[in-house]
Amino acid sequence: MGLFARKYLSLAGIRYNTAYHTKFPEGLKKILYIPEWITWLYVRWFHKHSGKVLTTTNSMVEELQQHGFNTEVIPWTRGVDRQIFRPKLRENFPGKYLLCVSRVSKEKNLEAFFELDYPGYQKIMVGDGPMLDVYKTQYPDVTFTGFKTGVDLARYYANAEVFVFPSRWETFGIVMIESMACGTPVAAYPCQGPIDVIDEGLTGCMRENLKDAIDTCLKLNRKDVEKFSNRWTWDHAWEIFRDNLMPVNT
Repeated sequence: MGLFARKYLSLAGIRYNTAYHTKFPEGLKKILYIPEWITWLYVRWFHKHSGKVLTTTNSMVEELQQHGFNTEVIPWTRGVDRQIFRPKLRENFPGKYLLCVSRVSKEKNLEAFFELDYPGYQKIMVGDGPMLDVYKTQYPDVTFTGFKTGVDLARYYANAEVFVFPSRWETFGIVMIESMACGTPVAAYPCQGPIDVIDEGLTGCMRENLKDAIDTCLKLNRKDVEKFSNRWTWDHAWEIFRDNLMPVNT
């Protein structure tokens, strides 16, 4: 669809912007073993006639510039629906658990979550994907719920003690701010995505050892987690999009 739209706009002489919010080079290398430099050639070609490229964070702006993007690159934030994702959904849940919400696929590094040894805490995996049946067999101690959305999903966030984000190649990771909006702190690796989203010691913790990050998250004030997550709003995301619209007239 993107290629078709790009071709149509180019042939019609209509100016356009593009967005980059998935790490295709890293993902294709992980899944299909395609060298990153090959995918970067394609990505640069796809975006090269764009008026502006909107991406997710400041660190992603720097990465695209380092990979030869000459077009103006704009950080375009994300938001969360606070009518759905809210701390009030926290209930007297039987037992404590660590939560991960993700597409269940190989590139998400979910094994790091599944293999956590954290006594006294259940591990719950919410999401669907091509590796779901494989992981169910490999990790019988993990509870797999399948795909959830809306209030059903928000309840899993709100009742978790800590949200664990094991991915190392995200451009943002909207599931992190959904968790924070419910008052649940995020434990993650100190890598792109988390470093742009987590306020260290306030909304979560980043460590190379996830168990250490969880230890710190369990000590955080859940009210502060929700409070500091308020900087992520769809209103702000809309303002960035609106202010960077490309006039269609040449």
